[in-house]
Amino acid sequence: MALRGVWHKAWLLRWSAADLEQCRAFASTACRGAEGHQAVQRCKAVVLPRFGGPEVLQLRDGVNVPPVKAGQVLVKVHAAAINPLDVRIREGYGRSIFEPLLPLVLGRDLSGEVAALGSGIGSFKVGDSVFGALHPTAVFGTYSQYTVADCSELQPKPQNLSHREAATIPFAALTAWRAVRSIGKLKKGQRLMVLGAGGAVGLSAIQLARAAGADVSCTCGNRSMDIVKKVGASHAIHYAKSAKEVKQAAEGHYDVVLDALGKPETEQLGIELLRKGGHYVTLHGETARLTDELGIVAGGAASVAQLARKRLQFQYSHGVDYSWAVMRPDEDALHEIARLASDGTLHIDVGKHLPLSHVVEAQALQYSKDVRGKVVLDVE
Repeated sequence: MALRGVWHKAWLLRWSAADLEQCRAFASTACRGAEGHQAVQRCKAVVLPRFGGPEVLQLRDGVNVPPVKAGQVLVKVHAAAINPLDVRIREGYGRSIFEPLLPLVLGRDLSGEVAALGSGIGSFKVGDSVFGALHPTAVFGTYSQYTVADCSELQPKPQNLSHREAATIPFAALTAWRAVRSIGKLKKGQRLMVLGAGGAVGLSAIQLARAAGADVSCTCGNRSMDIVKKVGASHAIHYAKSAKEVKQAAEGHYDVVLDALGKPETEQLGIELLRKGGHYVTLHGETARLTDELGIVAGGAASVAQLARKRLQFQYSHGVDYSWAVMRPDEDALHEIARLASDGTLHIDVGKHLPLSHVVEAQALQYSKDVRGKVVLDVE
């Protein structure tokens, strides 16, 4: 596999050195076979050989496990949650980056136990129960009996949670943390509006904001009204109401708006709901779409220009900040998320769980209205 072009693309998208190392480790292992002396070199995993519908996913035996490098942990996966990003990548999202690296192993969330340690790790020992989330660009994911994670991507699993329950939390909560706390800088006494709060990121944002001492309002559908109020939203407004009705029901302006829907109308509504100096943060940035459409160089330049234009536009017209949020591993944030999950402040329901062999069905259920909560794969 020729990787020179991949490194160039990765650099343009500002992958970290750890991302590149993991990518290179997987690609070289996939080409030459497992090397070295680690105890687990092959395992059963779900492989994405090409983009398409759920039926393209293949459960294979003897898949090469990437070598464990310094600062990394080999994790025996007990449970892996299905995330929207997994489905989108399977459908071709991020094609300009991921296509040269096919076949991939999907999955970001995990809960399991430490099977082996790379050098330089003193925070875990073999047998420890851990949970966490891999970087969005990971190419050997968690739909696998074993996976390799950076130490900073893991925390001890909260003892009050099963592996299944723990796997629902990290990726969504870290995404919400980045949007609301890292970018939005939400503080005690401030107000947060979540547009489209019925998913795991929206529910996580509500709980994280309440834990920080902020007041939260949101929009959602009828079937999510009870759960958003249960986890701490002061006001829940039906998403189908007009912008005027939403603004009336919202009772004033907000310090941070998190837009989990990413539509032109929710963008405009979110901007108008903010007080001067507030932060609008959307989960639907344009980088991947533009690079897929225009190529990595032209698309990357176009996305930078578009984000700059939006920032200038809304700073000038409304005096507010405008940002795109993407999940990034954050050791300190995950530590706090683990603490909140341990004391019951942060919780995401398991909607349905299926064995790894039923991954096609599990991915098909991701957007099913019959499932409330996260879909989780039982790997062990």
